[in-house]
Amino acid sequence: MPSDQLPAASHIPAAISASTSAVKEPPATLWQALKMIGPGIILAGTIVGSGELILTTAIGAKHGFAFLWLILFSCVIKVFVQIELGRYAISSGLPTLSALKNVSQRAWIGNTLLVWWILMLFFTVFQLGGMTGGVGQSLHMAFPGVSDTFATWAGHFSAGFGEYVRGHVEMPWAFLTCLVTIAIIFNGSYRRIEGVTTVLVVGVTLITVAATLALFATEYAPKWSDIGGGLLGRIPPEGIADAFAVFGITGVGATELFYYPYWCIEKGYGKFVGPNDGSSEWNARAQGWIRVMHLDAWVSMVVFTLSTVAFYSMGAAVLHPQGMVPAGAKMIETLSQMYRGPFGDWTQILFLVGAGAVLFKTLYLACAANSRMVVDLLGAFQVSRVLTPEGRLKSIKLFCVLFPCIALGMYLVNRDPQYMVKLGGIAQAATLPMMAIVTLVFRYRKLEAKLKPSLLSDIFLWIATLAITIVAAYSVPDAIRRLLG
Repeated sequence: MPSDQLPAASHIPAAISASTSAVKEPPATLWQALKMIGPGIILAGTIVGSGELILTTAIGAKHGFAFLWLILFSCVIKVFVQIELGRYAISSGLPTLSALKNVSQRAWIGNTLLVWWILMLFFTVFQLGGMTGGVGQSLHMAFPGVSDTFATWAGHFSAGFGEYVRGHVEMPWAFLTCLVTIAIIFNGSYRRIEGVTTVLVVGVTLITVAATLALFATEYAPKWSDIGGGLLGRIPPEGIADAFAVFGITGVGATELFYYPYWCIEKGYGKFVGPNDGSSEWNARAQGWIRVMHLDAWVSMVVFTLSTVAFYSMGAAVLHPQGMVPAGAKMIETLSQMYRGPFGDWTQILFLVGAGAVLFKTLYLACAANSRMVVDLLGAFQVSRVLTPEGRLKSIKLFCVLFPCIALGMYLVNRDPQYMVKLGGIAQAATLPMMAIVTLVFRYRKLEAKLKPSLLSDIFLWIATLAITIVAAYSVPDAIRRLLG
């Protein structure tokens, strides 16, 4: 089965790894291994989204470089949780939701975790609605004439429709965003998703990092003393709440932890290992493909860390000295000053298109991943429609249409992207400790003994779990109070 096809009935471990014809030896060289990475790049496309563009930049604008150390710590430490989930998925053939259902012999525990995920899914799709509207707003600001032309055209068919479009100028772009999302993800091809995402992630990362480096040739050049001070591990007394927020929104989030095993399985890591016959050959293959997964995870960490630090640095270097913090109705306009200030007005369109691309890639990747997860959920409960490869593929295609449409519908009802993104972020922050703790269960209760990680990796996994739990205990209630206040 080629790697761009969907695995059959992935809720059954044997369906992923039982075919000896699918067995493939792991790469023997670093270059060969690099050619087999991909799931982490898809994950980086999901990670670098609304949080990094909006919230991370805003914290940089508010506090300067003070939290640079915390961003680096957050981006690195959570990868240890991601890696353990990937390790278990490769060795067991179980994607995330099927693994959750089987986490304990007590069925109610697994079912409770699945219900938790369903609740988070609702708020995640609500967040995706905010991204849909955010893309629409960004592209309208970049190309306002398109919306005006569409409003005029709509007025020829119905005066009321034309007035509606003039009062909701981002709507044509939001509808187009929905349609393009469906077009990219509809056929269920992993290869297409990986290819499109690689181009977007590399492009956005290069542009953002290049813009940050170019600051050193402008009047907004960061001071090395400020950058060095941001690496000292200090937290400003007035920035404790924001410190918790920084850790919560940067690096791998709850949804990304859910998604990663699916992409590892669809890339082929699990089926290349083959059936677990207890032999030394199987153990060697499993260890080899787990090493590829490690490489994939750490390469993606470098990519999303570069993007996150670049967004944060733009806010700290350009907006902070001017006392400009992006918020409210002028959020996008304030964010655009990161480019207009140092490089001139001509960069506003570049920023707006780039902002739309950042939000868009997160949108379509989340819709693609959630489609797979819903089908996995149905399979875990033995819904007959998804128990065959053909039925599974058709069901994924169906949800690849439904999720973008539901996200668009939620935006049409709410029309406040910042609020929608924040609400989804709170739900993810509340779910992150659960995923970290479940990962410990997989590591110590479910994982093959021969595949256990190193002691150092275990130590960092525990540090990540404790940090995630402490941050969530503080930041989630605080974020809810702020949102309601």
